[in-house]
Amino acid sequence: MPRIRQRKPNLDPPISETKPLLDIPEDEQWRLINESGVLQQINSDQRPSESKDSEYSLMDEILDTSMIIIPFCSILLLMDILIHNQYGRHASFKELFDGMSSRGPILALFIFYIHRHKRSRRIQIFLFLLSCIAGTRLMYLIALGSWLVNMRQCPPLATIWIYTALELDLGPTVISLMLTAFFVWWKGLQKYLFS
Repeated sequence: MPRIRQRKPNLDPPISETKPLLDIPEDEQWRLINESGVLQQINSDQRPSESKDSEYSLMDEILDTSMIIIPFCSILLLMDILIHNQYGRHASFKELFDGMSSRGPILALFIFYIHRHKRSRRIQIFLFLLSCIAGTRLMYLIALGSWLVNMRQCPPLATIWIYTALELDLGPTVISLMLTAFFVWWKGLQKYLFS
């Protein structure tokens, strides 16, 4: 005759009432986790690949640069309108569009490259020299240039001069402005500029 087994009653306490086998303080637990390297392995698995990082950084650079290109293209357009009005000419929409379609992309590429590498010492020296050249040439043209040369050269020169002042560090910007002021004084252009 078959025997029927009876179940033994569970004498273990409920799970919520059990105590851990080892009582390890929390700071010791964290030290063990950090030494095992489990967290670093999890973090490295969750990071995006480097190609995605470079994509994101390029997209960030393009966004940052576009936030600068738009105002400077607007400054170039404004300077073009102002120089036309200064000489009693009213620029047509076609003239302004033709000017912006040829100058705008060049300005955008210039700003993208310079803004990307503006912390480089070479770029800072280049911007300083460009600021001195653009500022002195602009002041000379405003004082002594013919109206046709002024209409062609002053808007880009003014835009470049403002842009170099933006991207340069403060010290070189002040020195560049002082050199331009010295040039105006040395050539005696103040009588033409401020009369």
